[in-house]
Amino acid sequence: MSEFYNPNATQGTLERYQCPSCGAPMNFDAASGNVICQSCGNQMTIDAAKAMQKPGHGDNDFNWGDYKAGLSYNGQLDTNVYQCHSCGAMIECDASTAATTCPYCGNNVVLSDRVGSGIKPNYIIPFKIQKKDLKPLIDNFYKKKRLLPKDFFSENNIGKAQGIYVPFWFFNCGVAGGLSMNASQSFSYSEGDYDCVRTDHYLLEREGSMAFDKLPVDASTKMDDDLMDSIEPYDYSELVPFNSAYLAGYVADRFNSDPDAELPRANARMMNSAFSAFRSTAGNYSVEGIRANNLHISQADCKYAMLPVYLFHCEYRGKTYRYAVNGQTGKLVGELPISKGKAAAWFAGVFAGVFVLVSGALSLMQLLGR
Repeated sequence: MSEFYNPNATQGTLERYQCPSCGAPMNFDAASGNVICQSCGNQMTIDAAKAMQKPGHGDNDFNWGDYKAGLSYNGQLDTNVYQCHSCGAMIECDASTAATTCPYCGNNVVLSDRVGSGIKPNYIIPFKIQKKDLKPLIDNFYKKKRLLPKDFFSENNIGKAQGIYVPFWFFNCGVAGGLSMNASQSFSYSEGDYDCVRTDHYLLEREGSMAFDKLPVDASTKMDDDLMDSIEPYDYSELVPFNSAYLAGYVADRFNSDPDAELPRANARMMNSAFSAFRSTAGNYSVEGIRANNLHISQADCKYAMLPVYLFHCEYRGKTYRYAVNGQTGKLVGELPISKGKAAAWFAGVFAGVFVLVSGALSLMQLLGR
């Protein structure tokens, strides 16, 4: 019995992707779009890999109405124990893990009861960026950051990048109604010896509607919301129906925050977008604030998707800096420290430049007799 075994955990079921030729683990390959054996190189298409799944498993896609009507989380708040079919080890996972790797034999497994029973994602965007692509992305990310400490992105500081499918809710909603905005318009003119400014104040009223399709909100409390928002956008033209074969070789989490809990975040994003759209119609008027907001959200619907993300971190001088990479587009976001020495030198250089400029201007004025 492995050290991970918890006798109080629920026994779950595994779905594995093993090579039919040699029995070694198979991974989804972002370059070819196929599932490839890590040992003998045998390749299978996604459709062929899907045929290896248990008949009838995970046929029901996520439906928000069914879920709210009482669809079970299937032990969402508990831990589950799975027995690896390759080596027999017991693997304990938290309740949101949907795909993982056996720590003993390296076999890639999908936790089938986490992506079935009416909670199967509707969509997935497969990984397009490979791990070998991350190094040039990181180099390009920090190469023009002049105030970055030189040794920050050394190999010793960068943690191992983890490819993970992050659960997202796609909200489809409409925003309609009216908005009243306080606005002004100023004019400059001369009157005798005086320069005058006239400001007229207005009440701008706008009405309209907007439709939002697949507004993404991450559905995992493990993920940093700011990081997940920042790596957008994804190219939705590459969305495909969910197939667990895409998870092979990656870590995947099932949602642990339901759509109703995340709906306020989605509403806030939609309202901010609606405000911006209405404000953009102000033309030459300067908008000073919102007087009345009669916008409302209607026709809310939600779909469940898995989106590809690479996560890694950097340890530097006792602090952890977290980074995320869009696994489809390669967009990289995260925090960067500032070298105090470089910052001091930069500000000193700027101050010296301003001092020289001002001194030169004063000298020129003296020569002109002003």
